[in-house]
Amino acid sequence: MKRIDLNCDMGESYGAWKMGDDAGVMPHISSANVACGFHGGDPATIRKTVQLAVDNDVAIGAHPSLPDIQGFGRRVMKISPQEMYDLVVYQAGAVEAFARAAGSKLHHIKCHGALYNMAANDEGLSDAMVRAAKDLGAMLYVLSKSKNYVIARKKRVPVCAEVFADRGYTDEGVLAPRDKPGGMIKDSAKAVKQALGMIEEGYVTSLSGKRVAVAADTLCIHGDQPGAVAFAKALRKAFKERKIEVAAP
Repeated sequence: MKRIDLNCDMGESYGAWKMGDDAGVMPHISSANVACGFHGGDPATIRKTVQLAVDNDVAIGAHPSLPDIQGFGRRVMKISPQEMYDLVVYQAGAVEAFARAAGSKLHHIKCHGALYNMAANDEGLSDAMVRAAKDLGAMLYVLSKSKNYVIARKKRVPVCAEVFADRGYTDEGVLAPRDKPGGMIKDSAKAVKQALGMIEEGYVTSLSGKRVAVAADTLCIHGDQPGAVAFAKALRKAFKERKIEVAAP
């Protein structure tokens, strides 16, 4: 039987600003990536999201970002490897503390937005992220076939290769920019088809039509996307029909 982890970026509301339907999505996933306050989230939201995960038996992950609330963590900043390490440890530590207070633990770290993409292609930043995860005793979720993945394996840090059902891919196997035509997949049937191809056959069709090999340990959905709950349900239905087990690693 094939097996996949279904993760979701969540806990991204803060103050009076609400984003996503975390309570609606949580029962359908196996791993939650909880925003740490730098692109979204605040102490109360972290606490509530962690408790939701505990109540639904969902693995708790930290979702650290560049310090960019206004840009939702999607704008590139020039940082050093040491700054990468400090950003990850500081933010993951907040989620770890709330997880411990709720009687659970930090399971994984998955960086957000620009920080995620920067590390995927930069050896120094990748190495710093891997060191941070190792020092915190957490698993890493990183882009399939990325420098992150290679370095984590080399350093023997537990790592999951991540793929995306709702994002377009380039010929190099990296995520296409969100503002590029096809960069975001809004048709749930097309997204489900892409997910099944990656899980069952190990490939994704790029925006140019090329078949690109991927490794799929964990599949991401975005809690801030409209219709996230319906999309999660459609994925679970398809997985059940194809006898694909959903479970955290």
